[in-house]
Amino acid sequence: MAEALRVGIAGLGTVGASVARVLRDKAAELTRQCGREVVVAAVSARDRKRDRGVDLGAAKWFDDPVGMAQTADIDVFVELIGGDEGPSRSSVKAALEAGRHVVTANKALLAKHGVALAEIAEKKGVLLNYEAAVAGGIPVIKTMREAMAGNSVTRVFGILNGTCNYILTRMEAEGLSFDACLKDAQRLGYAEADPTFDIEGHDTAHKLSILTSLAFGTRIAANDIYMEGISNISQADIRAAGDLGYRIKLLGVAQRTESGIEQRVHPTMVPTASVIAQVHGVTNAVAIETDILGELLLSGPGAGGNATASAVVGDIADIAKSRPGFQHGPVFGLPAKELRPYKKAQMRSHAGGYFIRLTVHDRIGVFAAIAKRMADNDISLESIVQHAAGPDTALQKTVILVTHETTEAAVRKAVEGITKDDHLTDKPQVIRIERAE
Repeated sequence: MAEALRVGIAGLGTVGASVARVLRDKAAELTRQCGREVVVAAVSARDRKRDRGVDLGAAKWFDDPVGMAQTADIDVFVELIGGDEGPSRSSVKAALEAGRHVVTANKALLAKHGVALAEIAEKKGVLLNYEAAVAGGIPVIKTMREAMAGNSVTRVFGILNGTCNYILTRMEAEGLSFDACLKDAQRLGYAEADPTFDIEGHDTAHKLSILTSLAFGTRIAANDIYMEGISNISQADIRAAGDLGYRIKLLGVAQRTESGIEQRVHPTMVPTASVIAQVHGVTNAVAIETDILGELLLSGPGAGGNATASAVVGDIADIAKSRPGFQHGPVFGLPAKELRPYKKAQMRSHAGGYFIRLTVHDRIGVFAAIAKRMADNDISLESIVQHAAGPDTALQKTVILVTHETTEAAVRKAVEGITKDDHLTDKPQVIRIERAE
């Protein structure tokens, strides 16, 4: 039997402790599957005294993760610190430069520095594995990087943030406000005390940028993503979507167009009969559309200690199964130096069009003025409905428009015109309708 694979874990929070526990509890199974033992030889964290529910007495302790990354006592450096700079970046870089394999769950680090780190890994002939960085326990990275040879991806999209999906699910199922659902998500540990990173779309954008690189062979471009969060989604939107046969989801979407690659994160209406509309709670889902395979949908736990630990351990096991002299594949599907510069596409027309909700003054001529603004911008309407805004708003009406396929620019121009006409009593709501099987 080959020598044991020695693992060093940097960061012993919920995920790090879960990884150590799985490696201990599943030691016999991993040895049989990998053909060698996998042992935790070293750990690094800020607090040595904290009880993490797993015995780490046999592991060498390092106060400095960079020191652990450089030590000859480990073969694999597992980074679970978090953040795109500081000790996470410096320790991963040090480990790769020292010829150590790296496993990370850090999507922010990869979104900002992934290509540069991939170049080091490929130069040193070591693995940089990151399954846990996108969609938790769903094996989407392995699928796209290894199992889809010959396929050309045309679109990849999905629900990539469990916090947002949980909030939207509760809002629809129980008729609760966004604020009430967010507070409950924080109480249950699904949302941070400062939830901005999740609810405004940043977390989804980081994950999407990694999937885009894998799908289209481009350098990661996390700063070139159109982004909207869910904090402005109201019960009025949820109810209107349901009445029209749709459900609202926060989606990350990347697709190839004639002018480049389009990346966007925003609330989206999807048909209630579609598979992705049935993904509820903290569950994640990723759909991949290709020329050979057609559409593949992967769904499962997107967050939490066990789901993330499962992906991390899977990456460690892949390293344990490799042998000296084995030629490792590129980190992002193509050699890092061959990744093409990212060319940002203009926001194009969207199949299914747009949902537009307007709260307007209840007076003669408003309805006609709205229709004229739409016509002036060549927007064809599939439906237009108006009803009272509510029992306490007798002088207001709600107008709901659903357009046929049109352009982002046309919709924005029309809504700006309606706003300038001084017909609105509240901020307009615009939600894209996404094609989904």
